[in-house]
Amino acid sequence: MPFPVPLTGVVPPLCTPLTPDREVDVPSLLRLVDHLVAGGVHGLFVLGTTSEAAFLTDRQRRLVVETTVAHVGGQLPVLAGAIDMTTPRVLDQVASVTGAGADAVVVISPFYTRTHPAEIARHYRLVAAASPVPVLAYDLPAAVHTKLPADVVVELAADGVLAGLKDSSGDLAGFREVVAGTRARPGFSVLTGSELIVDAALALGAHGAVPGLGNVDPHGYVRLDRLCRTGEAELARAEQERLCALFGIVRAGDPARMGAGSAAIGAFKAALHLQGVIACPATAEPQVPLSPQEVERVQELLIEAGLL
Repeated sequence: MPFPVPLTGVVPPLCTPLTPDREVDVPSLLRLVDHLVAGGVHGLFVLGTTSEAAFLTDRQRRLVVETTVAHVGGQLPVLAGAIDMTTPRVLDQVASVTGAGADAVVVISPFYTRTHPAEIARHYRLVAAASPVPVLAYDLPAAVHTKLPADVVVELAADGVLAGLKDSSGDLAGFREVVAGTRARPGFSVLTGSELIVDAALALGAHGAVPGLGNVDPHGYVRLDRLCRTGEAELARAEQERLCALFGIVRAGDPARMGAGSAAIGAFKAALHLQGVIACPATAEPQVPLSPQEVERVQELLIEAGLL
C-alpha cells in the first residue's frame, strides 16, 4: 500500500525518555514531541533504533505509540517500527502499533535466522498483506547482518508492496539504485537514515531524512532540508558540515568501555537532558551510561553548535 503522495522532509526517529527505574517517562516524551514539532519537522518515527525499541517491552512500545499519536493529534504522520525477528512476530507488532494509531509501519528484515533474498521479499509481502497502513522497509545491516538488496526493494515497490525505504546502511551507491529504480512509482518514499550525508542523499533524489541527531537539533535538519530544496548549495553544505561537527557527540563515550549504541543514544539523551527537554538521560539496560566527563564533552559540542 503506497502513500497517496511520497512522505518528504525530516522525520526524526524519537528517543524514548526513560525514568531512573527504566519506565517510559511520558511527560518527557511529550516535551520531546513538542520540541520536534516546534522545530518544524515533517513527521515522527517511533520505535526505531534510536527509540531503543529492541530494549522495550511490548507494553512500553504500545505506550510510546499511543502517547505520541494522541499528543500529535493528526498534525504530523507518525511512523512506528514493527521490529522483531520473524514474520509472525512482526505481524504481532504491526497489529499492536496500528491499533495504537500509527499511520505507517517501518519493518526490518528477519534476523537471528539466516534468510535468502527471496525469503526477505516473502516476509515483506506477508506483512504488507496483513497491514492496514503503508509499510516501509528498514535497511539496517548493522543490526540484522544482511543488506537489503536494492533489486528486492525496487521489485516490491513496483508491485505496490512497499510504500518506502528507510536506508541506514550507509551504502550510497545502493541508495542511488533504489532512488533511480523507484522514481516512477507514485507515493514511494526513499529516506536516508544517515545523519552525515543528508545533503548528498537529497541531491540524488531522496525524499527526506530520518536523522537520530534530529532529536537534538531539529531546526538544523529542517533548515538543511529547505536549503537543499531551494538550491542554496553552499549554505546547505555549511549547514551539513555544522551538523557533522555536532554529530561528534556520539564519539564522546569511551569505546574501550561501551558499544557504539550506548555512546550514540547516551549522547542524544545527554544532549536532550542538557537542553531541558527530558528529565533523565537514562538509557535502557544493559547499555552503559556516559560518565560526567563524557557528558561535559557533549555539552562543549552543543555550545559550539549554538544549541546551549
